[in-house]
Amino acid sequence: MAVEVRIPTILRQYTGGAKTVEGTGDTLAALIDDLETRHPGLRDRLVENGSLRRFVNVYVNDEDVRFLGAEKATLSDGDCVTVLPAVAGGAPAAR
Repeated sequence: MAVEVRIPTILRQYTGGAKTVEGTGDTLAALIDDLETRHPGLRDRLVENGSLRRFVNVYVNDEDVRFLGAEKATLSDGDCVTVLPAVAGGAPAAR
């Protein structure tokens, strides 16, 4: 079962610069394990203490995995997983 994973610029050092990579797994956790075997170091940037890092957003076919069961979210052949680092900070709004 092939799943396309879109990698943000900040994590492409682990994928040899690739914007998208392929992985396999019937859950997000299994996919992350597979990605780690193909791209060592990536898991530590996505997962902490067995859960997705707080400032990493992951989407399966544009649905936030936190509403799909997080690491237990089920995947199907042809799914697209997008990894996005959370954006924070910036200047306060003008008054």
